[in-house]
Amino acid sequence: MLPHRIAAIVLLLSASSAITHAGDPLPDAIAAPGQSVVVTLHAEGAQVYECKAGADGKAIWSFREPIATLLADGKTVGRHYAGPNWEHSDGSPVAAKVAGNAPGATANDIPWLKLEVTSRRGSGVLADATIVQRINTKGGKRDGACETIGSFLNVPYSADYVFLRKP
Repeated sequence: MLPHRIAAIVLLLSASSAITHAGDPLPDAIAAPGQSVVVTLHAEGAQVYECKAGADGKAIWSFREPIATLLADGKTVGRHYAGPNWEHSDGSPVAAKVAGNAPGATANDIPWLKLEVTSRRGSGVLADATIVQRINTKGGKRDGACETIGSFLNVPYSADYVFLRKP
């Protein structure tokens, strides 16, 4: 039984080595020097794509919106949806716009992003956020041709969203 536990520990350690932690440097395109972390939330959900006509008239997958549950310590604390918007269960939603991006770890991973908060409400945990970073992405990417214009595809993904504020 001990060898199985050792194997499990080695597997966990090797998997965690691919994850970026707060102290690890981020790509310059998404770095936010001088900002401090408010909260980091894990997201599990899907990137939704719609089959549309491309510029050449051929049907291609086009990103439509994210749909994800925000988690802290394995418990649901909010949701992430089109806008992009993040809504914490304490009543402190924020919206943001993309300000920078860096490639995901694999060709199947959506990019890492730096987003500037454009609006906020409430007085909860996200109320002071000025930047949102999307890091540690897994999955969610779909490119290329599709068959039926108007059809939708949900591509599972996960990511960590780091909410930052000016000190």
